[in-house]
Amino acid sequence: MNPKESLPHINVDYFEELTGEIVPSDPSDVTEIGDRIKTLRKEKGLSIKDLAGLTGFTPELLSKIESKEVMPQLGTVMKLSKTLDAAISGLLSGEGDKPYVITRMGDRQPVSRSTTKGGQQQLYFYKGLASGVKGRHMEPLIVQLAESPQKDVSQHSGEEFIYVLQGTVVLEIGSERHELFPGDSAYYSSKSPHWLTAKEEKATILAVLYNQ
Repeated sequence: MNPKESLPHINVDYFEELTGEIVPSDPSDVTEIGDRIKTLRKEKGLSIKDLAGLTGFTPELLSKIESKEVMPQLGTVMKLSKTLDAAISGLLSGEGDKPYVITRMGDRQPVSRSTTKGGQQQLYFYKGLASGVKGRHMEPLIVQLAESPQKDVSQHSGEEFIYVLQGTVVLEIGSERHELFPGDSAYYSSKSPHWLTAKEEKATILAVLYNQ
């Protein structure tokens, strides 16, 4: 056992609502991203082929995202938001209308999920913590990672911060591999090729995304 695992860094019971099992409560919660991307693309007068050329994603993947066959990873959403000149927050959880928001532990939050590019495997669930704030440039999320044997490396503009709440997380940045335990954190440029997964079964993290 890693020595860190015997030393609780937080009162996990207190954060049970945030760090426990994240289960979507409404199927519509996980399909809105595809609708938002499709709407923005059409507003820009772009075809799926045009968007593929601008992002480097295949037309097939973009079509599956818009038709909700594939739920995009966070890195994919960040890259699409940059190309479509939209805040990542607007694509992930909709544009808010408040100057600030207080998120209580027991509040219900919008929940989304991500799948592999083929749509066969769920990679993680996430829920936003600041969806009501208007014009935000950071997106704080609670993310429940699943163990993934398939490595889907992300590389896009922006910055990311993660803090491990439960489980063991594997973070690969470039050619370097790191194992992060509860209480560990990482801050890195999203321009560096990176990949994140639970080492075994699942892990929960706090993630803050900043899309420049």
